[in-house]
Amino acid sequence: MMDKVIVFWFRRDLRLDDNHGLYKALTGGKKVLPIFIFDTNILDKLPKKDARLDFIHSRLTEINKELQKYGSTLLTFKGTPLDVFKELKTTFSIESVFSNKDYEPYATQRDTEVKTFLTSNNIDFSQFKDHVIFEEQEITKDDGLPYKVYTPYSKKWLSVFHKNKLEFFPSEDHSSNFDNIEYKPVLEKKELGFEDSDIKIPNYNISTVLIDEYEAKRNFPGTDATSKLGIHLRFGSISTRKAVVEALKSDNITFLKELIWREFFMQILWHFPDTVNKAFKPQYDAIEWRNNEDDFTKWCKGETGYPLVDAGMRELNATGFMHNRVRMLVGSFLCKHLLIDWRWGEAYFAEKLLDFELASNIGNWQWVAGCGVDAAPYFRIFNPTTQIQKFDKQLVYIKKWVPDFQELTYPTQIVDHKFARERCLTTYKKALAVNS
Repeated sequence: MMDKVIVFWFRRDLRLDDNHGLYKALTGGKKVLPIFIFDTNILDKLPKKDARLDFIHSRLTEINKELQKYGSTLLTFKGTPLDVFKELKTTFSIESVFSNKDYEPYATQRDTEVKTFLTSNNIDFSQFKDHVIFEEQEITKDDGLPYKVYTPYSKKWLSVFHKNKLEFFPSEDHSSNFDNIEYKPVLEKKELGFEDSDIKIPNYNISTVLIDEYEAKRNFPGTDATSKLGIHLRFGSISTRKAVVEALKSDNITFLKELIWREFFMQILWHFPDTVNKAFKPQYDAIEWRNNEDDFTKWCKGETGYPLVDAGMRELNATGFMHNRVRMLVGSFLCKHLLIDWRWGEAYFAEKLLDFELASNIGNWQWVAGCGVDAAPYFRIFNPTTQIQKFDKQLVYIKKWVPDFQELTYPTQIVDHKFARERCLTTYKKALAVNS
């Protein structure tokens, strides 16, 4: 008779240290079988050359090398999670499955399906908070309702945080409890149906110097002053707890507040899952978007004739990254200058951004469109020319990404700013008047 094992299911927590669910599994009294599932429900919708898949693959390979030291291996599968667990059940004697929580709508649906199957086969399914400091309903108003505005949320977040001791989970101290199993390499990219991307993943920088200077330098895209932490938080190659600890080493809390924004948007999406495709403020769904496909193509390619907008889009297309200040500008330009539905922009960013995270992407796109929580008022319309004076006065960023901006071949402006501004105000006012 086979010994019973605990399965640990890696998802958005691709590390062996300070991993909450993994710690609980390794201290659960049974040998731990680590697995990762290349979920075809997700995989089939991705481009063949997706740098995020490269990143996941390299992280899993590193984890597997580490597990080899303990006579274990990471089992990787391609398929739907439900099918994989049905297969696992026939091969191993599973006592329980452990994972860390994921709060996105698809993830909660997937986990509900898996839990139903496991429970019906007398297998426990235990999940743990790991991806955030505070989850679900841990930070709410005094009446228990969710915050819809960032500032009071962040104040409550900080207040609760400072009243409690931050707990770490030293999973790395219990690696001898992995199941002894013959080494198997991670599934090859070819088997998974994708190819190497030309985009390289940057290392993150959360040095004290960067965090100290973050507030002063973060708005200038020509300066290398951002952490590049996004993809590492997204896939959990660093624990959120450790990122917060690094942020707290500085007296300047601007960087920490960015981490709190991430959790603010996550709890908004958890409380209001319909915002994936509906405006948080329903009256904004009445906007008559132009949705001109030629204009959208020019925006995607960075050929709008507005150098700072084009620089941002070209940076995104070439690197999978875009400076946050520029993200606000290109988003506002798409929705307000071109009157193209924010969902189009959100989908494009979802495909291109290395640090794509559903909650933040939706939250930020609805913010620039004026239809989300804590959103910029609809009449706030960035001027893409004066933004250059404010944030790229020496044209460092523009010259890097739009070297042709002074050439005769550079596109003429796709739309006149003053005309676009008036058109936007008229369109938004009309939609809001209908629903007032």
